[in-house]
This record gives sequence, C-alpha cells and structure tokens, in this order.
Amino acid sequence: MMDLSRPPLLDDVDSVHAEAGREMAERGDWVTVYTNGIRYMEKAPLMYWSIAASYKIFGVKEWTARLPLMLGVIALVLSTYLLGRYAFGAAAGFYAALALVTSIGVYLYTRFLIPEVLIALWFTLGYYFFLRILDEERPSRFVCWGFAATCALNVLTKGLIGLVFPVGAIGLFILLTNNWRVLLKMRLISSTIVFFAIAAPWHVLAAIRTPAQGAAPSFLWLYFINEHLMRFLGKRVPAGFDTAPLGIFWGLTLAWLVPWIVFLPQSLQAVRTAWRELRLFPANSSRKHNATMLCFLWAFVILVFFSFSTRQEYYTVPALPGLALLIGSWLATEATTTSDESARRYGRVSSSALFAVGILAFAAGMFLLSVSHRPAPGVDLADLLTKNPEDYNLSLGHVMDLTPQALGSFRTPLLGASLGLLLGTGLNWLLRRRGRPNAANLALAGMMVVLLGCVHFSFIKFSPILSSYDLAQAIQKEIQPGDVIVVDGEYHEASTLNFYTRTQLHVLHEPSGNLWYGAKFPDAPHIFETPQSLAVLWNGSQRVFLWADHENPKELAGQNVFLLARSGGKYIFTNRPPVHSRAETQPHDRIRSWEAALPKSQRRILASL
Repeated sequence: MMDLSRPPLLDDVDSVHAEAGREMAERGDWVTVYTNGIRYMEKAPLMYWSIAASYKIFGVKEWTARLPLMLGVIALVLSTYLLGRYAFGAAAGFYAALALVTSIGVYLYTRFLIPEVLIALWFTLGYYFFLRILDEERPSRFVCWGFAATCALNVLTKGLIGLVFPVGAIGLFILLTNNWRVLLKMRLISSTIVFFAIAAPWHVLAAIRTPAQGAAPSFLWLYFINEHLMRFLGKRVPAGFDTAPLGIFWGLTLAWLVPWIVFLPQSLQAVRTAWRELRLFPANSSRKHNATMLCFLWAFVILVFFSFSTRQEYYTVPALPGLALLIGSWLATEATTTSDESARRYGRVSSSALFAVGILAFAAGMFLLSVSHRPAPGVDLADLLTKNPEDYNLSLGHVMDLTPQALGSFRTPLLGASLGLLLGTGLNWLLRRRGRPNAANLALAGMMVVLLGCVHFSFIKFSPILSSYDLAQAIQKEIQPGDVIVVDGEYHEASTLNFYTRTQLHVLHEPSGNLWYGAKFPDAPHIFETPQSLAVLWNGSQRVFLWADHENPKELAGQNVFLLARSGGKYIFTNRPPVHSRAETQPHDRIRSWEAALPKSQRRILASL
C-alpha cells in the first residue's frame, strides 16, 4: 500500500498479466484471455477478471492493475486474524496477522502480478470454514457451502491445486486423527453442487470457445494436461520452464517469514502435542489442537508437493498463513506465561540469536557502504552490474548481478536497512530480557516496516533493469499510427512496451513462451518476424522500432540504424532519425550500421571527432 504507482510495471509476468486484463476489458470477452492480441489460455481467469474490473472502474493505470492484489492482501490479513482468533484466541490472531503483513515474502510477491496472495486468501478462508465444520455438532449449510466456494474460487485463481491442496491437507488430517465423522457433516452433495456451480462455467465456456483448430490443441488439452499434469511431471510443452533448486526453494520459504521464522521451531512443539492428543483422545479433541494440526498440514502439503514438481520460489506463499498462525499461537502463549516458563526462556534465546544476526547485518552493511561509492550522474545502473543468466530462473535472480559499484546507487536504503535491523533486533532483545514480549513483537514489526520501506525504495531504483518502461516512454514521443514495434527476443522480455504504448508488438523469434499456444490458431495475428521479413520492414515506408538487449543487433547489419533510447541495459533502435527524443542531439546515439560493427572503444573515438 506504500506506493501502488511505483515502480512501473515490469517485463515478463507483471506486464503480461496487466496487458491480459487490459485486453479483456477492451474486448469485453471474459472467457477467452488474450495478451498482445493472441490467445493466452494457460492460466485460470480470476486475477484477469479482477484487473479488468479495476480498469473498468478506475481506468488503465499501474495502480489500478495492482489494486486487486492490494485488496487481496488486506483481505488475507483480516482472514488470518479471523482464523487465528477463532482457533487460538484474539492475541494469536493478531500476532499471526502481524507476522504475515510484515513478512518479506508477502511484500515481495505483491510487487508483480501473480495470484499467490489470492490463493493464500482462499486457503485461509477455506480452512476457517473447515474448522467450523469440525467444531460444530451440526454446522450450518452456509459454512459447508463457504468451504466449497473457497475451493471453487481457488480453482478459478490457480487451477486444480485450489482443490488438490485443501483436499490433500484435510484428507491427511482425517487419516491421522481417524475422524471420518467430519465427512458426514460437510453436506458433500450440496457442497459439490456449489463447487461446480462456481468453478465449472468458465471451464465449460472456454472449452466450447477454444476447440482444437488446425495445429492448435484444444483448451482442455492445454489447460488440464499440459499446464497441470505435464507441468507437474516436468514435461510441459514448450520445454524450458525454469524451476528453482530444491535447497533454495526450502531455504527461501523460511526466509519469507523473517524475522518471525525464529519462533517456528518452538511453535512446532505444539504440533507434536496436538498430534498426540488427537491420536490418543480423538473424541475429546480441542479446537486448538485441531487447528494446530491443520495449519501444519496446510503448509506441509504445499511444500512437499512442490518438492516433487517444477517450482518457483514464490509457490510457497500460500503456505505462509499456516506457518504464521502456528507462530502467532506460540507468541500469544509466550506473552501470557510467567518469567520462569520455557516459552519465555525460548523467547530470550531466539531474541539473542536475532540480535546477533542484526549485528552481523549491520557490520556487513557498513562494510558495503565503505567499499561502494555513489555513481556519477547519468550513469546507467546496467553498466555497473554483472550478468548471470544462469540465475535468472529465479524471480529474484537479477539481485545476483549487483556489484560493489552498483551498490553505490543504493547507499541510502542500505544504511536505513542496516540501522533498522540493528535497532529492531536490539530492542527486541532488550524488551524480551525485561519480560515484555508484546512490546518486543511490536519492535520487530516496526523494524520490518522500515526494512520493507528500504526494499521498496531499492526496488524503484532497480526497476529500469527489470522494466522497459523508460524505453516505452521514448517510443511514445515518436510513434505514429502504422508504426511497428519489434522485439529482438521473446515477447515477455519487453512486454511493458505492449502495455504502455498500447501497440501490438511484433516478435523477432519463433512462437514460444506466453505466445506459443495462441500463435497456433488460424486467426492469430501475423506478428512473428524473421531476419528476412525484418529487413523488408526496416527498408519499407513504415517507421520501425526495434527493442534489443544488446547494442549491436546482427539483424540490422548493413542497415541505416539510429539509436532512440537506452535504459537498463536495453536499447531501442529505429530506421528513422528521432524527432522528439533528446537522444538525437548526442552524436553517439546515431549509430550507422558500419559504426555498429566497430569495438566500443573505437566508436568513442569516432564520436569525439
């Protein structure tokens, strides 16, 4: 909520999904999803519906694209409090919600448009309804239908995992507790009708409107076989879907709940106690024990499933509320015990460990500040970075490109984060030593607000590396009706150009990635160029803008080439002299084809002449 308008939308999934919502609102077609004018049916539609509805109400802007996710976070935090209060008490609900809203994972993965927070919301509400069913002798039909509705909404948000994960967690719960009676209370027939009434219509309409056509497989094959079964098996078409290494996947899952994760080991003691009680005395199971076991299985099923499937590090975000609830329950217990009990002792030990980490982080921050220097005005951040493409399969892989020179651009947030970590962990340690865990928890939350503010500021500074927004602005000053924008690469690498210029992009690449499926349909627009067709365009009557992530595109050899703009290690070339851009006044920005073949050092000498 700090700043919904900044940074600009990012290339890849962020702007691809924002554009899908824009085209949905513009076309008025709420069944068939399009992006860049091509069918994009790989994903469930609910997030696109919410973005399109936001555009319809408030207009097409960055903040309106992000508004549904912001509202989803607010709803998730309130739902976590609701579930925590019902299961463990008001204090536990408060601490669970506080841990979630100040966690790194929830912050990071609402910076671009992915549905994981919405998935977490439906899980949280669904498990709340299930606990009500467990707890009540004769649960209301509306409680049972509420559980079915959340499963259906999750299917419309992310696909079949919206049903598989809660069914898996609840199935394990029933097996471990031998509580088969709960199935009789769930009104399975009417709940199944509610589920299909919500989840089925879009799938049926999508299947009817997108049958197999020519070389294009049907929606049913794409969505259920390719995007679910084959993705799980690692055989999805087209090949090349990135997956995070298993160790990084698990390690980052813990990192997403920093600093609250230090309390998880003690929280898991409650899981062992709950399992023992539920196994030995199932008839006398308490609400707290049921909730403890369910929260553990909630996270367990998600983490284990993706340990055997293709995965990204943000796939664990829907598990975070379950872990936060376990932590919140323990924090509430700690706050109500006397000073000589084990919870208080563990709180002091964990605060000492956190303080040690805070001291090390502060020392590391001071060292980095000492070796980094603020870059000269006008220096492109991309020139200070290394390139590590092997890390880009991770959503945060570009962080590995940072160098001491590049860190000079982030001196202010680095100082703020270092001081915040030192003071926050130190205050937490001091307050817990004095027997004031409630105040200590608020100190940790305040520390995280400062830290996330610094991360947000850094994200804005780093955004030119991840976004082609600045290049889109340069094109906007020059573009006229009939002009063509070509991407030298895959569509998603420059998808912000599509969103900000409202112009369909041509792609100098065979259909792949986001556009692979839709490009197979007979009515797909002819936007895929070859080097030969690009040469014809370049020498034709239309102005052509070429996006590239390198300064000497080989496809332009022998052509008249003008550099329109450069930002974040990316370039816009054109076949006409710039009219409105400041770049045209700089001699080195008009690169003729024979000049482009020269080494950079020789071009500098030539430009100086």
